[in-house]
Amino acid sequence: MSEAALREAIEGLAARPDPPAHEQRAAVERLLDALEAGTVRAAEPSADGWRVNAWVKRGILLAFRGGLRTWEAPPFAFRDKETLPPRAPWSGGANVRIVPGGSSVRRGAHLGEGVVVMPPAFVNVGAFVGPSSMIDSHVLVGSCAQIGARVHLSAAVQVGGVLEPVGAQPVIVEDDAFVGGGAGIYEGTRVSRRAVIAPGVVLTRSVPLYDLVRGERYGPDGSGGLVVPEGAVVVPGSRPAPGAFARSSGLSLYAPVIVKYRDEGSDAATALEEALR
Repeated sequence: MSEAALREAIEGLAARPDPPAHEQRAAVERLLDALEAGTVRAAEPSADGWRVNAWVKRGILLAFRGGLRTWEAPPFAFRDKETLPPRAPWSGGANVRIVPGGSSVRRGAHLGEGVVVMPPAFVNVGAFVGPSSMIDSHVLVGSCAQIGARVHLSAAVQVGGVLEPVGAQPVIVEDDAFVGGGAGIYEGTRVSRRAVIAPGVVLTRSVPLYDLVRGERYGPDGSGGLVVPEGAVVVPGSRPAPGAFARSSGLSLYAPVIVKYRDEGSDAATALEEALR
């Protein structure tokens, strides 16, 4: 089935309050196969920037309309929607490594060639992880999140997911970015290529990003998400809390801060070390 035909089938089924179960399962199965192969994505780069494919999210939501089922895979058991079975071993690229120790890659997630997943980690449905990227221990890659090529997600990084509203941009981490341990990226934030996010940084659309190099303050862009500029090095910072009580109490608010830009010759570790020194 072509992508156009799959899209038409899913849009038609999603619009029906009670679609036939066999048609629903067949359409969801084809969508999950296409997502795993990387031929269909929840969002993708285009000449005009990132484009959200809302129909893909509708298809994933269609999968959640099914009933519950239990799958036995001794010594484990799984209970999930009947249209989202455990992933077959292994249905990814030939050079993907999923190191033993409790990781889970959900049905409908794409892992590119050379991806390494360290245990335990979780990659949710609709997520896309580009080639040669590293997913370290205790990392969450949320539903429909888009991770580029040669990205390093360090230990305990949380990349938020989004299914609804269907037109909302998911979290995007572009090629060659580095995200330090314990960082959190949420609410449609886009980390542009070669950016470096220091450990402990939290990025959301509701918290402004301050650029000490260019003297600017960044909030949500036209897509509704925060955009970290290309090559930016972001560290945790603070700003004074407003009001007389806050001043008298010495209170401050969290603020992510760009302290430098990574040059073409520096790797992520060098850029971060220089920024924090």
